[in-house]
Amino acid sequence: VQPKIMMKKMSIPTSKTSLVLFLCQIISALDVPLDLSQPPTITQQSPKDYIVDPRENIVIQCEAKGKPPPRLVTYIFFYFMYKCSWTCRNTFSWTRNGTHFDIDKDAQVTMKPNSGTLVINIMNGGKAEAYEGVYQCTARNERGAAISNNIVIRPSRSPLWTKEKLEPNHVREGDSLVLHCRPPVGLPPPIIFWMDNAFQRLPQSERVSQGLNGDLYFSNVQPEDTREDYICYARFNHTQTIQQKQPISVKVFSMDSLNDTIAANLSDTDIYGAKPVTERQPVLLTPTGSTSTKVELRGNVLLLECIAAGLPTPVIRWIKEGGELPANRTFFENFKKTLKIIDVSEADSGNYKCIARNTLGSAHHVISVTVKAAPYWITAPRNLVLSPGEDGTLICRANGNPKPSISWLANGVPIAIAPEDPSRKVDGDTIIFSHVQERSSAVYQCNASNEYGYLLSNAFVNVLAEPPRILTPANKLYQVIADSPALLDCAYFGSPKPEIEWFKGVKGSILRGNEYIFHDNGTLEIPVAQKNSAGTYTCVARNELGKIQNEVQLEIKDPTMIIKQPEYKVIQRYGQVSFECIIKHDSTLLPTITWLKDNDELPDDDRFLVGKDNLTIMNVTDKDDGTYTCIVNTTLDSVSASAVLTVVAAPPTPAIIYARPNPPFDLELTGQLERSIDLSWIPGDENNSPITNFVIEYEDALHEPGVWHYQTEVPGTQTTVHLKLSPYVNYSFRVIAVNKIGRSQPSEPSEQYLTKSASPDENPANVQGIGSEPDNLVITWEPLKGFQSNGPGLQYKVSWRQKDVDDEWTSVIVANVSKYIVSGTPTFVPYEIKVQALNDLGYAPEPSEVIGHSGEDLPMVAPGNVQVHVINSTLAKVHWDPVPLKTVRGHLQGYKVYYWKVQSLSRRSRRHVEQKILTFRGNKTFGMLPGLEPYSSYKLNVRVVNGKGEGPASPDKVFRTPEGVPSSPSFLKITNPTLDSLTLEWGSPTHPNGVLTSYTLKFQPINNTHELGPLVEIRIPANESSLILKNLNYSTRYKFYFNAQTSVGSGSQITEEAVTIMDEAGILRPAVGAGKAMASRQVDIATQGWFIGLMCAVALLILILLIVCFIRRNKGGKYPVKEKEDAHADPEIQPMKEDDGTFGEYSDAEDHKPLKKGSRTPSDRTVKKEDSDDSLVDYGEGVNGQFNEDGSFIGQYSGKKEKEPAEGNESSEAPSPVNAMNSFV
Repeated sequence: VQPKIMMKKMSIPTSKTSLVLFLCQIISALDVPLDLSQPPTITQQSPKDYIVDPRENIVIQCEAKGKPPPRLVTYIFFYFMYKCSWTCRNTFSWTRNGTHFDIDKDAQVTMKPNSGTLVINIMNGGKAEAYEGVYQCTARNERGAAISNNIVIRPSRSPLWTKEKLEPNHVREGDSLVLHCRPPVGLPPPIIFWMDNAFQRLPQSERVSQGLNGDLYFSNVQPEDTREDYICYARFNHTQTIQQKQPISVKVFSMDSLNDTIAANLSDTDIYGAKPVTERQPVLLTPTGSTSTKVELRGNVLLLECIAAGLPTPVIRWIKEGGELPANRTFFENFKKTLKIIDVSEADSGNYKCIARNTLGSAHHVISVTVKAAPYWITAPRNLVLSPGEDGTLICRANGNPKPSISWLANGVPIAIAPEDPSRKVDGDTIIFSHVQERSSAVYQCNASNEYGYLLSNAFVNVLAEPPRILTPANKLYQVIADSPALLDCAYFGSPKPEIEWFKGVKGSILRGNEYIFHDNGTLEIPVAQKNSAGTYTCVARNELGKIQNEVQLEIKDPTMIIKQPEYKVIQRYGQVSFECIIKHDSTLLPTITWLKDNDELPDDDRFLVGKDNLTIMNVTDKDDGTYTCIVNTTLDSVSASAVLTVVAAPPTPAIIYARPNPPFDLELTGQLERSIDLSWIPGDENNSPITNFVIEYEDALHEPGVWHYQTEVPGTQTTVHLKLSPYVNYSFRVIAVNKIGRSQPSEPSEQYLTKSASPDENPANVQGIGSEPDNLVITWEPLKGFQSNGPGLQYKVSWRQKDVDDEWTSVIVANVSKYIVSGTPTFVPYEIKVQALNDLGYAPEPSEVIGHSGEDLPMVAPGNVQVHVINSTLAKVHWDPVPLKTVRGHLQGYKVYYWKVQSLSRRSRRHVEQKILTFRGNKTFGMLPGLEPYSSYKLNVRVVNGKGEGPASPDKVFRTPEGVPSSPSFLKITNPTLDSLTLEWGSPTHPNGVLTSYTLKFQPINNTHELGPLVEIRIPANESSLILKNLNYSTRYKFYFNAQTSVGSGSQITEEAVTIMDEAGILRPAVGAGKAMASRQVDIATQGWFIGLMCAVALLILILLIVCFIRRNKGGKYPVKEKEDAHADPEIQPMKEDDGTFGEYSDAEDHKPLKKGSRTPSDRTVKKEDSDDSLVDYGEGVNGQFNEDGSFIGQYSGKKEKEPAEGNESSEAPSPVNAMNSFV
């Protein structure tokens, strides 16, 4: 795939951003599919404070969803809103100022079809003022009613400026001046700005600026301020109108330019008693006085303003007494005259001081800021989907300053007068539902309000019984970069809430372990996806009503890399330069290459040539100097690399050596105050790399001598810093310079500065109260460090009292420790705790309270009503009733289920089995028991767990698992191969998992190319352990499949292979009986069957052996067979002729009989040629027919009884083609 080249600037996605966007798109598991019945939900509404344009139609939005959906119908409205006839079950309705608003009686008002949105027609004669008021929308269907916020409708107003006669302003040079705007009161308030007659903004500076009230302030006037067109404008955004004030005239005079008219109005002192321009120390123009107060709401923007008069022009500085300004939320505007803190919280309350300073002195003003809070959510109520008989809770928790009050409504009606529901119980900010029924479906509203506002939230309770659904599309494809997170979606719905399991593959094992994260919404997260993570993943959702599964696909792509990055270049003016950017990427991804200059798009210039993997700049000029960045994007990842281009006029100089800067020197302390000091220094050599910042560190020689701590850092262009100090610290400072290469060595320390002692500014952090025994409370805290003590004699005042009991605080002062133990407390009761620091100079501020608990004790009561529901042969579900919380005597951690196997019902034998334990966190009342053995008897009990340990066990509950499929037979052995039969023996399954009903044998022939023949199936009774298969094909390999069955089904199978023999020679005959003799014929070693194969492979060796055998035969004597025959006379055998040394004739039947066990032929006898030939035919393929080189037998003939099974390779038979085929059996 060739990369696509781009030159335009573009936003670069990051993997973290993509991950967040992906998570935001995951469907919540609580969303009810729209085809199911559900109460209404308000989806869109107008803002609470709705300011409308009086010239346009008023649209008050109210949209809702539900099943059936709310619609506008004709209905009869009763005096109670929740009482409605059958004709208004699916409706929208409105109230205005608390009473029903009948839109049918107002021709100017209509409601949009299939919507609750009102349209008030103003453009056809209606007046917006007539429709001012508080509106509220109600959307209802047969399952409940949802309500909107109170929507306050107010038409915007842009009144005209009142006519007034403005006197010209005559002011002396250097004096201060305030030009008042005083705009008309509008709704909303207008935006103020000052311009001249030519509609040009008047310039503003530290000397001249506009205040928050719109007035124009001059800290001191100058002759250039003289003009007659200072005009204040007010812009009303809602009506898109601009009003202007009458122009204001300003005349600035100096002592040298006084005319008679002006001089007549001035005293002699004004004219002769002062210099023409008198310098003045700062005086605050706004706010006035030394202190003021301001109240702001949490989350709003805090604006504080200080504007001062003075000459020279004062400089404004802001501090927070006893604290620091929040670094990331503080901004200075209007030349530092306005302090802006965004997103304020209660922690921003305090005293803010503005200081105006010039060379003659300073002035200051303290603004006491109190941050109050309109209600804000801690836990907003969430929709609740329950199945019939389930329990649930709606929780509504809000905070504010002052603390908001919580009230509940049901279907828009105060819950106290709403229809009674026996499954509902209201407990303050919580509604508890028990054993809900379908009629319990409703919409509940929680209202949290205080004097600064209110919050209203709708949450429905929808009682449904629905099997699981998976909402994620089937076979959805996910693509991620290797070594990055992978998120596989499994959005689901069901009632009761389904349990989600993930599998790798279609029938793989369940996914578990630390390499996976399972989210509550069903999403599977693979934190670090590898190449082997690719494949099919199956999500299974199940509840009591059924189960469903869905498959998704995961592909892992190679990361994009820049294997050759652009490099730093120094080029002469008018030369040519190229930057390379060679990439490596996944072959299935299309990369896009973008070049930037100084983080902006490339100039639109033909001199810039973008190639496949390079950027070339022709005819380089000075303006081409800068940083060039190559950015490579794919749909899944992004990488970039940069290089600097330096354009020089002369030939390139030798390579510049970059190094860390030299340390700063000449540190000086000035402006010593009790809580602050100024530090200045001289930077060292930056060594060709600009200094980016300075790091200031301090040493406390009083508490931690020799230890340096980070204090602050400033930009590299700054060589002075104003440092905040703590009391009772002996400070020394040092400075470290930093550039791109690294940090310099620290400077030499400054002189020491010891601050005065004071009472502590802060209290210990991390105060906790946790009991170690049932009758104590251990209060712990993090002690203050030495520099935080602010003075000698650091101690702590520890206070406690039992919560919700009208007791006085108990206090004790302890030394500088970190723990105090309160004895004799009741078991596990809440306590209010606070720890306050103090030293020889006084106490720290009043500390905040924390809640702790005295020690826990073991729970007192066991869970009751333990019930077991066996789901299948390996899985059961256990239910129990929760114990009363007061009997837990501690923090409820969960419940433990102990269970163990008593006996197997198929074996009827008892044996000791180790107990298994499952822990269910939280206040759960049920759990699943996996991994049970089929057809077994189990016992279990349940115990509640707190931080101390386990409570008593519930009575043992006995349950049984049903039968399952058996395991495979323990073995399958195939013996006694014949021409047309095989004998099969087997062992019963190790785990029958029930009562065996039968065995199933399947077999089929296999040819030399491993092709399978027709399959034969035989059903065998369960009490059998062997089988003889007859009527098989000779010399044929068979494959056997064998398994056992119970009434549930077939178990896993075991397989074996075996071969029928080739001919009767492979069958072992019984040994010759006693009293019978058999002629022994001598055979040559070269006639043996196993040796024939060897001779065929090595022809030369066969020839040599034949020659040796021929020579041995001519030299050898006769074998003493006669003596053997005489010792064992057999009338069927003719006697041997001793005179010619030949053997007698034998019948064909006797030729096939094996030799008698134990018979041997002497090695000193010879065999005639004709008899030798016969012996080769008769005994060449016989059993144990092996000879020494002299013609004697090596071993003994051995005969076996037919009843003894062949032992494979352990047999004493010589190797043969038949044995080779049977060697694996």
